[in-house]
Amino acid sequence: MLHTILLASALSLAEFEQLALERNPAVARAAAGVASAEGRQRQAGAYPNPVVGLNADEVNGGPTVRYGEWGGFASQQIVMGGKRGLDRRIAAQDTAAAQAHARAERQRVVNTARSLFYRAMADQRLIEVRTELEAIAQNTAKIARELANLGQADQPDVLAAEIEAERATLAVQLARNGQSRTWRQIAALVDRPMLPQPVEGTLEQVPAVDVEAVPTALDRESPEVQVASAAVARADVAVRRAEVDVIPDLEVRSGLRYNRELLELNRRPVGLETFLDVGVRIPIFNRNQGNIAAAKADREAARLDARRVALSLRSRLAAAHREYLDSTQAAARYEQQMIPRAQTAYDTYLRNFRAMAAAYPMALNAQRNLFALREQHVEALAMAWQAVVELKGLLMGHGH
Repeated sequence: MLHTILLASALSLAEFEQLALERNPAVARAAAGVASAEGRQRQAGAYPNPVVGLNADEVNGGPTVRYGEWGGFASQQIVMGGKRGLDRRIAAQDTAAAQAHARAERQRVVNTARSLFYRAMADQRLIEVRTELEAIAQNTAKIARELANLGQADQPDVLAAEIEAERATLAVQLARNGQSRTWRQIAALVDRPMLPQPVEGTLEQVPAVDVEAVPTALDRESPEVQVASAAVARADVAVRRAEVDVIPDLEVRSGLRYNRELLELNRRPVGLETFLDVGVRIPIFNRNQGNIAAAKADREAARLDARRVALSLRSRLAAAHREYLDSTQAAARYEQQMIPRAQTAYDTYLRNFRAMAAAYPMALNAQRNLFALREQHVEALAMAWQAVVELKGLLMGHGH
């Protein structure tokens, strides 16, 4: 029976990552793929088993043949051309690809966990901002009603203030709905029900990520590149394997039998005999031309796919870096320039409204502007964290 997870203390990023790695089936599935590839690698290149059996020739009941020749034999296929070694090398590349895929799958789960963690942190902050706005809007509506009772405010101002308070209450509910959606996504990631709960961390502390010297390391260390590189190496060996497949294997068969035929002097049976057969399949009609051509085409496709993966990674790196720069610069501008000024304007208009020195619509516009900027600041920080997750996922540990 599944139980909803609700920790007593705030959930840390490390705890969340560990939970995702332990619970998400994609990680276990990738590990099973590695075990499967390792099993095939152990099997690859195994020598063909010999064949043993019973041999009987000229079996009839004549007075001389006397049910012919009876005995046993053993046959063995002798593999030529280094095929077994090439099979082992192909299997080794399959294992390397499976291991790289497992690393990529593990990193994908970690990236998803980090992305959802920071989204939950942003949802948490957004609820705080909107809850604060709701309290202020409720208080402003109260002030408007008090001023109206004193004949110092018009009824339209009271209605506008009450509508704004309702708008703020709705905004809080929508933020909570967004938080519930995020935690449902988290529950799907960890394969267990999860209730919204506090997460540990500071949204404003976006780490710096340096990507100037990364492309070389990215091409070398990315699991996606490693998967593609293993495919290229496998395709190279597969071409050689297809070429040597035309080299025939030897078929050797030998045995011992007792000849009961009365062919010796004094009508004595021939007795024990040995026999030896050696055969080879002559590659006259089938020289594996089609498979060689297909293997070469697969090799070219693998090389082109490896290049495509490398270029795709660089493109994603550029997009994530652009998103990182845009969001961090926007967040800094909101925090250092726009929000302080909007706060000053709002405080001034609200103070003047209470003193009947300014109309309520001016205070309302200042209030909306302030909290719109604060919400945009939260979203910019959330986007910055998403970009950091993407960059770190691409860099595989560079720029922690």
